[in-house]
Amino acid sequence: MKKIAVIGTGRWGPNHVRNFNALKDCQVVAAADLNAEALARMQANFPGLQGYGDYREILRRRDVDAVVVATPTSTHASIVREALEAGKHVLCEKPLTANSADAWDLVKLAEQAGLHLMVGHVFLFNPGIDYLIQAAREEAIGPLYYVNAIRTNLGPFRSDVNAAWDLASHDIYIFNAILGRRPIAVSAVGASYLRQPVEDLVFLTLQYDNGTVAHAHASWLDPRKVRQITMVGEKKMITWDEFGTPAPVMVFDRFVVREPIYNTFGEFQLLTREGDVMIPRIPPKEPLAAQAAVFAARLRGEDTDLTRGSARQGAEVVDILSAVSRSLQHHGAMEKIEYGR
Repeated sequence: MKKIAVIGTGRWGPNHVRNFNALKDCQVVAAADLNAEALARMQANFPGLQGYGDYREILRRRDVDAVVVATPTSTHASIVREALEAGKHVLCEKPLTANSADAWDLVKLAEQAGLHLMVGHVFLFNPGIDYLIQAAREEAIGPLYYVNAIRTNLGPFRSDVNAAWDLASHDIYIFNAILGRRPIAVSAVGASYLRQPVEDLVFLTLQYDNGTVAHAHASWLDPRKVRQITMVGEKKMITWDEFGTPAPVMVFDRFVVREPIYNTFGEFQLLTREGDVMIPRIPPKEPLAAQAAVFAARLRGEDTDLTRGSARQGAEVVDILSAVSRSLQHHGAMEKIEYGR
């Protein structure tokens, strides 16, 4: 039986407790939070859970095998570092840290200690996103032209990170998984309407070395909660909508035919091909539960695919987000992304 502790009892903390307790070989034995009321609510919902006002008391417990860090981004680096130094495996909510140097320090620390450090890239465990990734790998839609993502809502308004770090961080690791590569440069523009200097609206464009372009729209200042991704390929197009009906994924048999028919000198026709719309069956599955199961499998040494949510993947996302921040400061200038610094 693996004993787990959760640090941070806010929005996601209770969900982590619920999902790990649902696994037959895991038990959440403790939780920590500075907010006594939030901690009390957690204990009321999960009887037998021991609460602490100081997470360091959890790290001193020899019976705790791993911790989940679900605290604000600005606290991740110090808490994760102390947890690893205490010999605990760690599942940390995204983004891993607020800067690249801290992220790669944690990667090296975990690797040297032989500990699992997993980042909560939870959409990699979403069945609909998995369909997009597999379709790209199998080239079912042909070479990809571009990928577009929209992730908006009215709030929550955060002060520690901007909308890109909070929302677009999801789309960045999804783009990388779909394309099977990392971007080489990024351009970003945004605006701070509600709380200076934190951008509550960001548009970013990623460039990949194979010519593919990926774009993301992230906003806390929108009337609707939207989670959508569009993949446009040479042969087909696919959309994913987390709240879509009749299903989250739709495959469009639509593409452009380059006909060798010339109307005038130097001109050829581009004809659109209209086909069927296919709705694949996507099995219902809670991504956070699937993520917990994979983390538990890693603790048992049974998970052979250590790429999803790996520490290195998490650090690379921080590298990209750092380049986004530089581009925002430079009013949309294209910034080269440097990895592993």
